[in-house]
Order: sequence, then structure tokens, then C-alpha cells
Amino acid sequence: MTDSRRGEAPADCLIVVAAALVDRDGRLLVQQRPDGGSMAGLWEFPGGKLEPGETPEQALVRELSEELGIDVDQACLAPACFASEGLGERHLLLLLYVCRKWGGTPTAHHASALRWVKPAQLHALAMPPADKPLIGLLEALV
Repeated sequence: MTDSRRGEAPADCLIVVAAALVDRDGRLLVQQRPDGGSMAGLWEFPGGKLEPGETPEQALVRELSEELGIDVDQACLAPACFASEGLGERHLLLLLYVCRKWGGTPTAHHASALRWVKPAQLHALAMPPADKPLIGLLEALV
């Protein structure tokens, strides 16, 4: 759908899911994007793109297993908020879930580093533009 007052709708909407993993101390896990890729060196919430036929929850369970080597039950994913960000011809819709229970110890399989931080510490990290607006809500939730 288009609206002539606002311009054309984006040609392609990219849906990405991410998790705010919260430990017993109220800290959140962030991962650093590896060198050589898009937004290298920035800190982000773990997650990724939906594959064809996946629900957001299925995609997030898969991504957390691939990226961190942890097992998460879909029932442990609580929808928290979303972010919307223009990416040229595409548009990013980031769906953030909070997760407080998982199996295994998170390990950086695709990231250059992992870090556990208090929500207020996220403000000092270099993060992708879509992640920044989520920090205030996470401070209130955690």
C-alpha cells in the first residue's frame, strides 16, 4: 500500500528477530559483529533473518542455536518491542524478544566477542541504528 503524502512503500521489508538474553544478575548479552561484514565492530543483540516458512519464534530459536550454541524453547521467548529502520530500497523491521531461560552456555560462534552488560551500559556501546531505540525499553523491563 502506498500513500502519496508519504511517498512509496519500501520495495522489500527485511524482518529480523533478536533476543535480549537476561541473566540472573539482570545483565544482557550482546555480541560484536565480526570484521569484514556489514556494520563490523558494532555490538548487537543476537539473532538474525527469518528463513522462508519460519515464524519469528522458530527463526530466533534457530539463530540462537547457530550463533551462540544455546537451546531455547519458544515458550521462553517473550515479545518485547520492535524497531523500524529504513535501509535504502529495503526496510528493516526488528522484532526483539526477552529470554530469561535457555540451555547451555552462550559461546561466540559467528561474533568476534560476547559481553554481558547492565541495560544502562548499552548507551556507551556502538550499536546499529535499529538497536539504539530499544535500550530505554530494556532499562524499564529488566
